[in-house]
Amino acid sequence: MSKLLTVFGATGQQGGSILHYLLRRPDVLNIYRLRGITRDVSKPAAVALKEAGVEMVQADMDDKASLRAAVAGSNAVFAMTNFWETGSAEVEVAQGKAMADAAVGAGAELIVWASLPNVTEMSGGKLSNVKNYDDKAEVEAYIRTLPIKSAFFMPAMYMQMFTHMFKPKPNNDRELVFSVTWSGRCPLIDIRDAGKFIVPALLDPDKYNGKRFTAATAFYTPAQMVEGWKKVTGKEIQLGEASDGAWGQGFPPGLLAMLKEVTGLISEYECYGPTGQEDLDWTLAQMDDAATTWERFVQDNEPWFD
Repeated sequence: MSKLLTVFGATGQQGGSILHYLLRRPDVLNIYRLRGITRDVSKPAAVALKEAGVEMVQADMDDKASLRAAVAGSNAVFAMTNFWETGSAEVEVAQGKAMADAAVGAGAELIVWASLPNVTEMSGGKLSNVKNYDDKAEVEAYIRTLPIKSAFFMPAMYMQMFTHMFKPKPNNDRELVFSVTWSGRCPLIDIRDAGKFIVPALLDPDKYNGKRFTAATAFYTPAQMVEGWKKVTGKEIQLGEASDGAWGQGFPPGLLAMLKEVTGLISEYECYGPTGQEDLDWTLAQMDDAATTWERFVQDNEPWFD
């Protein structure tokens, strides 16, 4: 009988991408049946997954009993949280630990946790307000103490972020300008690739026990991103600078301080710290499907500018 893989966030960007990718991987489906966890099994995305063969289960990440029922019988669990839903470090950590505890309680062999580096530690305390990173790192540290094999999927910056809020916009002279607050290289992932990064751990939990998968295609400078847009769209685009406040328009006021530190995280630490490039090279060498390049992502998401 096949094993059961349970995926949290099944109708969101991470979990949904993983399930849709795995449905196209016969080698994985020969080992695992797929279960998706969502808060609302009646939403169209959940219905579509069910029609594709995924068992869809409703659960509340703030309800431990609900989580235990959701992962019952699982052999492997993909767990993730969304800091931006509440903006609360306490909630994110509590949810992450509860999912891990539920996986252990279910007797699962493997948990894949969507993690990120501890920025406070990485920066020696210089950047101590990047809560959405530190929270996930705290849960990762907790998981490493539990009697379960683990692997860590670590996506920093989604390419999808640049399709709306942060994409180039016309200035007063109607010239397109890509305004950024950071300098240096930014690690980008097309989150549709999420499944590509976790398949190695699913196929060989022993080999990848405790390993981190640095989830990006490459480190891109703002200038390289502009060149990608220009090449694909044929539009002339300028690279400009924006204040933290302008770049963060639409964020709740309490999160602007965190956004400012994210600028420092990218500029000074490239999100992953001094071993980021080495870790990314290792990760990409484990994968059997290539990650989507920035230029390809731009092609896939045309038209960008009317």
